[in-house]
Amino acid sequence: MEFKKDEFTIIIDTRESLPYEFPDVKTVTRKLDAGDYSIEGYETRITIERKTLADAYGTIGQGRKRFINELERFKNYEYAAIVIESDLKNFLQPPPYSKLNPKSAINSLLMWSIRYKTYVFFAHDRNYGMTLTLRLLEKFRKHCNESKK
Repeated sequence: MEFKKDEFTIIIDTRESLPYEFPDVKTVTRKLDAGDYSIEGYETRITIERKTLADAYGTIGQGRKRFINELERFKNYEYAAIVIESDLKNFLQPPPYSKLNPKSAINSLLMWSIRYKTYVFFAHDRNYGMTLTLRLLEKFRKHCNESKK
């Protein structure tokens, strides 16, 4: 299959447990230094981390130290984002097993977005998260191509 000039390849991290499927876009699975998704040839410039609601609470709570280490790596990227598969209203209702206060969870995300130059997006569900991730990658690539002109 031949790709047009404006098409690109999405890299999906090998550790991504339930990867998005991007119809009509070439994907490869490869280890990324940070995040779950990037663009081939731009792996050191853009990264996007995907989180389900449960995973986000787990990461903010018990997995906090490990995730902060990852966020430290995000500071080296031109563009880094976290896409959470939940809208904000549902995010403020923690999963049943979580003892993490929703106020603490949102405050952590807000502080991290500032400290680690990382955008946080709340996507209503998995499908919206997939579409948002694809559009962010497309827009970043377009921006890079326009900057070269």
